Amino acid sequence: MCGIAGWYRREGPEIPMEIIEAQCDSIVHRGPDDAGYFVDRNFGMGMRRLSIIDVEGGHQPIRSNDGRHTIVFNGEIYNHLELRPALEDKGYRFRTQSDTETLLAAFVIWGNDAWLQLEGMYAVAIWDAQTRTLVLARDPLGIKPLYLTEQNGGIAFASELRALKILPEHGFDIDERAVHDFFRFGHIQRPRSIYRQVRQLDPGHFMCIGPSGEASVQQFWKPRIQVKEGLSEAEWIEETRARVLQTVRSHMLADVPIGAFLSGGVDSSAVTAAMTQQSSQRITAFTVGFPGHPSDETHAARKIAEHVGCDHVVLPVELGRARDVVPEIQRAFDEPLGASAVIPCWYASKLAAEHVKVVLCGEGGDELFAGYKRQRNALLLDRWKPLIRLFGPTASLIGRIPHTSSRMWNLVRQQARMVRDSAELTSGFQRFISGTQISTPGLQERVFLPDFRQRHEQPLEDFEAEYFDDPDWKQGSMLEQFMIGDLTVHMPGALLPRLDRASMAHSLEARVPFLSHRFVDWSLTVPVDMKAKGMGKYVLREAARPWLPEGILERPKQGFQMPVSDWFLGDFTDFAIEAWRESGIAEQGYLDPAVVEQLFEEHRSGRAHFGKLLYAITIFSCWWNARSSA
Repeated sequence: MCGIAGWYRREGPEIPMEIIEAQCDSIVHRGPDDAGYFVDRNFGMGMRRLSIIDVEGGHQPIRSNDGRHTIVFNGEIYNHLELRPALEDKGYRFRTQSDTETLLAAFVIWGNDAWLQLEGMYAVAIWDAQTRTLVLARDPLGIKPLYLTEQNGGIAFASELRALKILPEHGFDIDERAVHDFFRFGHIQRPRSIYRQVRQLDPGHFMCIGPSGEASVQQFWKPRIQVKEGLSEAEWIEETRARVLQTVRSHMLADVPIGAFLSGGVDSSAVTAAMTQQSSQRITAFTVGFPGHPSDETHAARKIAEHVGCDHVVLPVELGRARDVVPEIQRAFDEPLGASAVIPCWYASKLAAEHVKVVLCGEGGDELFAGYKRQRNALLLDRWKPLIRLFGPTASLIGRIPHTSSRMWNLVRQQARMVRDSAELTSGFQRFISGTQISTPGLQERVFLPDFRQRHEQPLEDFEAEYFDDPDWKQGSMLEQFMIGDLTVHMPGALLPRLDRASMAHSLEARVPFLSHRFVDWSLTVPVDMKAKGMGKYVLREAARPWLPEGILERPKQGFQMPVSDWFLGDFTDFAIEAWRESGIAEQGYLDPAVVEQLFEEHRSGRAHFGKLLYAITIFSCWWNARSSA
């Protein structure tokens, strides 16, 4: 699937079909596609389809047997064949083999109770012609995007912001709070978008909009920490292995060839190995390599591919080409996203799309099984808090030592200050917020213009109250709270958007088996010590060990991380400064232009490390330039 769009103008004349066609035509997609539209007086919707299941019969929109309900749907429902017998027993007569019709039938029979019955990723719009009611729903983890704007007595929705911006008499003004989000975290926090008039439907929520009255929103799923006691370590490992096999098997449903992203890490290796064990056809794995750089995992990926018995396709990428590909990538994004890992994801999607239409990915493993270094660091800080407090004055003294010519010593200065500050935080949620910022409070005070900072400054306590005010979550341990933050805030804000945009831009469907809400529910029953033990992801590592070559699981985590700090020591800085100066952002009242120039110089000279923030400034500049050109 590629994307959906629609407009319910509750006040006003009939919606022209041309508007719906234009919305769908604006959705980013390369290659042949299947587009369909539906208009019922003052309501219209449509979609562009990447055909994966029931290629010939699954054209959308699809109408119910009685013609009352009509659906457009972006995503995949992996258990749709399992649901059909129960729906047929209730009297529904299927005309296609598509998962779209199964989803529609589930809604017709079960109403909004249907959402929890689905295993999949989805952004859905269902129109009830009898009550003239629109229902929108988004999958539990937010794998598929869904944007909304309520203006002029109506509501419009789309998978991409650009499909909303073409609507007549609609305004799209930059949201300063979203800009503040971006320069603080490197992405915009849900439910905001870069535009003040547009928001996202939160993951695990559905919305009902009738011909009168306000739209109502309800949550149908959220992660719950319910640790299960009584299992031995061996039993947890065996159950993890079975659960991984099950979720991977369900995500392999397709009528077209499928492959896998293989980075060489635990998550993608486990997924690829599970695929090869359950497929009657040979699986192709795709790896992006960076020859000569420490982040290159080509050798490990090749070793894994040979061991599990899959074909292996590698794309070597020169890191020096970053200045050429960054503007190209940003043009495919509707709003700025400062995750440098989008670059290998972009190249991997481009490579895979030349061979298959679907890939399975390992996203979610770190969030669910304590794989991030920042999570384990937070756990250590919690355990060492008394010791850190004892040596707090020493850390403060180190932080006050003047800059030197040593890049390593300057990095020690910054990290000593961060360790001291983080040790004083009172919850795992606050440690999550602090640990995912790309700019510290001190740096924000320096680079944000005073009026901008004062209008949008949000202390950690306020952020915690906004996103984590759930009694069940507050009962969790420090590490469990940190992991909830990664799962509910960082995942839908940064990780999933980069995967969806990069893959969809190349007409590739990326699936994430670890983010089935049923797998997530189960993972939250696993005790923390079964996750954080050793290098992290302990039960997942041990579950996958029999499948993988000896020694591969002892390698340190690499991840899809780019050496952004190194980039700003060389020619990339010239490109970044030029993009910043040409964009005109300096006149927008967000950042102090003189300080931005200082940050570039201080980083390049090795006096400080501002790589993540400088990359965000570069991305925002490229996005602003593309927006201005459009």
